[in-house]
Amino acid sequence: MTLHVVPINHCNACGAKVDYRVPPGDTHARAVCPACGHIQYQNPKVVVGSVPVWEDRILLCRRAIEPRHGKWTLPAGFMENNETAPEGAAREALEEANARIEIEQLYTLFSVPHISQVYVLFRARLLDLDFSPGTESLEVKLVREDEIPWDELAFASVRRTLAHFFEDRRTGMYLPRFGEIRPPER
Repeated sequence: MTLHVVPINHCNACGAKVDYRVPPGDTHARAVCPACGHIQYQNPKVVVGSVPVWEDRILLCRRAIEPRHGKWTLPAGFMENNETAPEGAAREALEEANARIEIEQLYTLFSVPHISQVYVLFRARLLDLDFSPGTESLEVKLVREDEIPWDELAFASVRRTLAHFFEDRRTGMYLPRFGEIRPPER
């Protein structure tokens, strides 16, 4: 299933109209330029983020943008070119919550094939309490486990990550987790 994929119509090398066909040695139809032979690929987007912790609390952000405007999430967003996944997670915490974090461990990885995304979330330590909403957040706050707005979380990846986090915190062993998220779960 390929939802949320915008078709490529023109070659990004020469501008000619592309054809979709399986190139020799490939297994998927690609946008192939009949004029110059350039092949364009569309691959999943990587979302990076963190679980910023201060003592027994976690930093959450209430979204000021779509999708899921007004819902709560962990600081996360699309990874940029020329940055590592941990750098992207730290940048997102700064952009969404003006929060400075130290990445501690790769924590969860979720494939979301129906929207062609991969979520990579890290455990992180909040470096200080000087945080505030960034332009993509209506509100940011530190919450304890019993204060998590479970019914108001924006994404399944956040819900699952937080559930794993609190389970692991009770055992004292933070295990890296991976899985997949398929509709209709949110």
